[in-house]
Amino acid sequence: MKPEVDRIDAPGRGLTALYNVPAPAKINWFLHVLGRRADGYHELQTVFQFIDWCDWLDFERNETGAIWREGGNDLPGDDLCVRAAQLLQRHTGCHFGVRIHLCKSIPLQAGLGGGSSDAASTLLALNRLWGLGLARPALQRLGLQLGADVPVFIFGHNAFAQGVGEKLTAVDLPTWPMLVAWPGQGVSTATIFTSEALTRSTPAVTISSFAEFVQLAQVEDVEACGAKARGADVLKTNAPKAVWAASHEAAQATTACATVMRQIPKLGLDFGRNDLQAAAQAALPQLAQAETWLLGQTGSGLVRMSGSGSALFSPCRPSLEGSLQPVPDGWRVRQCRALARHPLAGWAAED
Repeated sequence: MKPEVDRIDAPGRGLTALYNVPAPAKINWFLHVLGRRADGYHELQTVFQFIDWCDWLDFERNETGAIWREGGNDLPGDDLCVRAAQLLQRHTGCHFGVRIHLCKSIPLQAGLGGGSSDAASTLLALNRLWGLGLARPALQRLGLQLGADVPVFIFGHNAFAQGVGEKLTAVDLPTWPMLVAWPGQGVSTATIFTSEALTRSTPAVTISSFAEFVQLAQVEDVEACGAKARGADVLKTNAPKAVWAASHEAAQATTACATVMRQIPKLGLDFGRNDLQAAAQAALPQLAQAETWLLGQTGSGLVRMSGSGSALFSPCRPSLEGSLQPVPDGWRVRQCRALARHPLAGWAAED
C-alpha cells in the first residue's frame, strides 16, 4: 500500500500539518524464546511482516510546545503516541508542539503491534513536521526506549529480528492474503512472559536456515500448483527475492492456475512456531475456538498467533470475506494482505 498523506505547507512557516498517516499492523511468521536474560528480558528470534490493517493519524503543528492526542478513546492520555512525541521533543529540544488525532482500528492487546506502530509513525511524522532531520537509526534508538517492537516499524522493512526484537535484518517476503481474527479480548504481554506454560529454551536458528526453508516451501508450492494447472488458465506466482534470491528466477518462470488458488501455499509459514501461543491459550481459552473457526474458513491447515496474542492469522485465498461463516459476537475479523514493506519506508534518511 502507498500512503496518500495530505500535507499543508504555510508560506514562511514550512510544513504545518500531515493528515492520513498510516500505522500498519504486523504479524510474526514465528516467534522463538531462546532464554531469559540477566536484565529480566527474553532473548527472542522472530520474523516481522507488515500487513494492511492500519491505524490512521493526523498531526497539526503548533507553536506553543503543547502535545495532546484526540481519538483513541480507550487509550490513556499518555499513550505511546504522546510519549513518542514527548520523547522526540525532549531529545531534540524542539520548541514545536502537536495535536495528534488517532483513528484507532487495530485491536488492543492483539499482538499486532498497534501501539508500537502508532509510536513509530508518530516519530517518523514529527521528524518531518518539526523539521528535525534525524536519520532512521537515531529514530530507531529513540523508539526502543518506548518498546521492543517500535524499532521495526521505523526500520521500514520486513525483518528477521533477534535480541528483544531490536536487532533487525531486512528480508523480502512475498505478499499474500490472510484472514486475521481477534476473539474480542486481549491478553497482557506481561502475563504471557511470566506464564509457567512458556517455553524458554528453543534453540537458535539462523537467517540462512529460515531463508532455505522458505525457498524450499515456495518451490514446492509452485511445483504443486504447476502440476495441477496443465491445460488451464494461468497466473504468475509471486515469489520472494533478496535473501533467497536463488529461487526467484525459478519461481517467476513457473505459473499456477487460477482454479487451484484454493490450494493455499505454505509460503514457509510453518517454519518454527510461536512459543508464546501455549501460554496465551492457557490465559485465554477462547483462542482455541478462534483457531478452529479460522481453519474452517480458510482451509489452509495453518493458523498462527501473532506476537503475544490474542490475534490469530491464517493464509487464505483472495476475496474470501464474502463467503465467511457468521463471526461470533465481539470478535474482530478482517481479510488482510501482507505488505512488501512499510508504507512510510522512505520517510527518514538512512544515515
